[in-house]
Amino acid sequence: MNPTTPWPRRRWLQAAAGSAAALALPLRAQGFPSRPITFVLPFPAGGSFDPVMRSLADAAARDLGQPVVLTHKPGAGGVPGTAALATMNDADGHTIALMHNSVLRQPLLTRVSWDPIKDYTYLAGLAGLATGICVAADAPWKTLADLLADAKARPGQLSWGTVGAISINRITAERLARATGGKFNMIPYKGGGEAFTGLVGRHLDVYGDPGFGQQVMGGKVRLLATFTEQRMKRFPQVPTVRESGHDFVIESRVGLVAPKGLDPAIAARLSAAFLKAHEDPEHQRQMEQFDFIPQPMKADAYRAYAVAQIGREKSMLDEIGFKPE
Repeated sequence: MNPTTPWPRRRWLQAAAGSAAALALPLRAQGFPSRPITFVLPFPAGGSFDPVMRSLADAAARDLGQPVVLTHKPGAGGVPGTAALATMNDADGHTIALMHNSVLRQPLLTRVSWDPIKDYTYLAGLAGLATGICVAADAPWKTLADLLADAKARPGQLSWGTVGAISINRITAERLARATGGKFNMIPYKGGGEAFTGLVGRHLDVYGDPGFGQQVMGGKVRLLATFTEQRMKRFPQVPTVRESGHDFVIESRVGLVAPKGLDPAIAARLSAAFLKAHEDPEHQRQMEQFDFIPQPMKADAYRAYAVAQIGREKSMLDEIGFKPE
């Protein structure tokens, strides 16, 4: 069309409306955030998530220009703290939460009033959790084979601590014991700090969750094996469970979500700020120290992971014959 040819009035109005909408999207985020952001961490203070996510929050706050306040809301395997956002009606970006696979798994276990995909705005994937099988440094078991043989010889007499009755680590431990003819007495703990205290004090025989790095490096805990795909660079002498002859690998990613209905411009602002914060040197150091595996993902990719993970969780539960409540 000749640029000098007049457009019909309706086309001018359509073009003007489109331009206004394009401009309005970033403008809506210009005043954001207008106050501190609440970052819900559904685990207790003192565990491995605390320093790792605190360093992330501090780095993101510098970019956002407002404090990002870590708020602990532990309980029930870390599900209710994050689930509370699914029923929030005031999605303005000032409340976010850590998403993890136990939240994705929950609707497969019992009836809930929320949907882990539809009732959240996915912001970013952050990291994977390395799970290890630990015993006290002075415990009698030197290898995973030693431990599993004892669990078979004395079924139900060895205690295995875990955080959350529905955690993948608990479920996989049960599957590992069943596959090798043994049985552990599963003991629930509120958080990793409490569990490691029990382990080091010999009130607990085995602990099988993430966050073991500092305890192992400090010499108080012996790491028998990891549920990772490959040996960890930090502990190259420690075999994987798969290397030890048992085909069990745990992939457990965490990320950030906000309530559903969040303005796309604000969601994009949060996503960019936290993915940038993910590269902060102090945050990277904390992840390495507590054996988090960096796995940054943009919002769409993390949401796609969540959808696929629900399918994997269902297959796993079907395999062990789990029937929802």
